[in-house]
Amino acid sequence: MRLLREQIERTIERKDHLYFKNGDYNLNIIGVRNSTTQNKVTNRFDDKMTLSYKENGVWKFHVYDCTTDPGTHWVENILSKDGVAILKPGQYRGSHIIRKHQGRYEALGQHKPMKVYRDNNRDNNYDLDEKSIKEGIFGINIHRATKYAGRKSTQIDKWSAGCQVIASNDDWKEFMSICRKSRDMWGNSFTYTLLNSNEIVTSWL
Repeated sequence: MRLLREQIERTIERKDHLYFKNGDYNLNIIGVRNSTTQNKVTNRFDDKMTLSYKENGVWKFHVYDCTTDPGTHWVENILSKDGVAILKPGQYRGSHIIRKHQGRYEALGQHKPMKVYRDNNRDNNYDLDEKSIKEGIFGINIHRATKYAGRKSTQIDKWSAGCQVIASNDDWKEFMSICRKSRDMWGNSFTYTLLNSNEIVTSWL
C-alpha cells in the first residue's frame, strides 16, 4: 500500500474532516486500515500509520507499518463481555495525550470517547455491525509492538486488543519524537483519524 501525503490530505478534506496546515509540527495522525483483507483476521501488521506535518514550512510525511485491528489472541480470548474492540473509522478530535501505556513507557493514550465495534463470536472475521457500536474510553491507545531497538514485529498476537500499534521499534521512536515536539509547541492533545484504504483518493494522481 503506497501512500502519498497529497492523497491523505485530499481524502481527509473530501470527508469533511480537519487537516491541520497551520504552523510547524501541527500533526495529522492518520491511520489507514487495509481494505483488501475484507475484514479477515490476518494477525499481521498490514495497515499503515501516517504522519503529516510541516517543518520550517515544508511538508514532511511518514508512513509506518501498523495494525488498526486486534490480534488473533484477543479475538479468541475476549476481554469484555461485549466483544473485542475494533475502532470505527472517523476523526476523533483531541482523542489522545502523551502518557504512559500500561504504566511502562510513553505513548498516546486515549483521552476522549471513541467509537468501537464489538465482535464477540470469536471467528476469523472482524464483524463490523453498526448495532454493536459502543462509545467511550476503552484504552484505544497508540503504542508500539516490540521494545527492542532495530526490531520489527510481524504478528499482532497480544499486541493489540483494539489499540493502534506500530510494528517497528525504530519507527515508534521517530513517531514519539515528532509527537513530543508537537506537544511542546501545541500542547498535549492529539487528534487521531482512521480511514479505510478503499477511501483513499487516487483518481487525480
